[in-house]
Amino acid sequence: MVEKTVELTGISSNSIEDAAQLAIARAGVTLAGIHTARITDISAVVDSNKVTKWRVTVKVTFNIQDQIHE
Repeated sequence: MVEKTVELTGISSNSIEDAAQLAIARAGVTLAGIHTARITDISAVVDSNKVTKWRVTVKVTFNIQDQIHE
């Protein structure tokens, strides 16, 4: 079995969890079989001394499909 890991950044004005879920959901549109997500960084966008957005860096891992070429 071979797996691949890609790094994504999700951004949400609602919550850290929402930012992570958004990144995973968007990746799932084009990447099949995501089975692991690891949050590697969390940061906040600040405007006028208030947190306005959350940025979450997520590494998602999925299996590489075996394909036989003829």
